[in-house]
Amino acid sequence: MQPVTSYTEFSDILSSSEAVLLYVSSPGCSVCHALLPQVQALMEEFPRVTTVYANTGIAPDIAGQFTVFSVPAVLFFLKGKEQFRVVRFVPVGGLRKSIANALKII
Repeated sequence: MQPVTSYTEFSDILSSSEAVLLYVSSPGCSVCHALLPQVQALMEEFPRVTTVYANTGIAPDIAGQFTVFSVPAVLFFLKGKEQFRVVRFVPVGGLRKSIANALKII
């Protein structure tokens, strides 16, 4: 999972990748830190998806640009447009199904 430190950096990735998953967390969020390895393992099933990690302590502008008020947040983009997001309670099985369905579009 590639860390990003600014909205500009993320925008470059978003414009150059067909499918992007953005995982947003905050430094003091224990749920975020517990869920991160599960999402990383899940994303190994989807090699076509560029996976990006944003820490709101380092890159608060990313949370602001995408109006992320609660973490953990998983946002999924296809061709630069947000397709879905899952916030706070992120069931990995449901996330897998949502990603697979979204990728059928491309």
